[in-house]
Amino acid sequence: MTNRMSQYRAAESLLGTFLRDRRTKLDPAAFGLPAERRRTPGLRREEVAQRANISPTWYTWLEQGRGGAPSADVLDRIARALMLTDVEREHLFLLGLGRPPEVRYRRHDAVTPRLQRVLDALEPVPALIRSATWDVVAWNRAATVMFFDYGRLPPDQRNLLRIIFLDPRARAAQHDWESVARFVVGSFRVDAARAGAAADVAPLVDELCRLSPEFRAMWGSSDIVGTPGEIVKQIRHPVLGELGFEYSAFAVDGRTDLTMVVHNPATAADREKIRSQLDSMPARARE
Repeated sequence: MTNRMSQYRAAESLLGTFLRDRRTKLDPAAFGLPAERRRTPGLRREEVAQRANISPTWYTWLEQGRGGAPSADVLDRIARALMLTDVEREHLFLLGLGRPPEVRYRRHDAVTPRLQRVLDALEPVPALIRSATWDVVAWNRAATVMFFDYGRLPPDQRNLLRIIFLDPRARAAQHDWESVARFVVGSFRVDAARAGAAADVAPLVDELCRLSPEFRAMWGSSDIVGTPGEIVKQIRHPVLGELGFEYSAFAVDGRTDLTMVVHNPATAADREKIRSQLDSMPARARE
């Protein structure tokens, strides 16, 4: 019992330290607050409490490590008051409640220039970034060569499920289309649920169920498919012929809603085929 109490008090202390650190790093001027005559940097405790709509006394106790366990709603309000990032918000919940916050999906359609430069630096390896709802939000030229010119599609049509099930070119490119499609549906189901995006994907699911009997059957089976493991994925390209790729998917640091998908050419010959095709592209297509 004593050990558990010691752990609880240690967690309270860490929570208080974190809150105090984030509060002192905020610029009062950014909130329209006077910056003069402040003995310490950042916002005052009562200003944070006011922004979070909680008692100044209780907030002070939280910073002092003696406020007790706050509710998830209070932590959410404090996170907004302190303008925490998603990563910082998760850390706040782990300190305050011993668990991460409930998932909440927020649609982001843009990636940073830095992230786009990472994609470009991977060439001639095809790479793209997809959202939790499997919308393609960024890609490099190699992905355009091997898969699709996503830039020619309207943004609301750049969805990998829509392409795989409704575009005959995607079916023709796969050696085992059914296995690929089942993997995509199962992974999509997991990603959407993990991100709390069930409401966002409902219209897409309804559309695909209406337009694709195969999708309707696979979605109705409720299969959950794991990662494909270390396999070589075979792709039929209309110009380059058959190429092999090692498929990998990576979480994007600081963006829980995004995944980077990389198709690394399986052989030096496959890599050289893509490089040659990139070199032959018109100058306008390279921009």
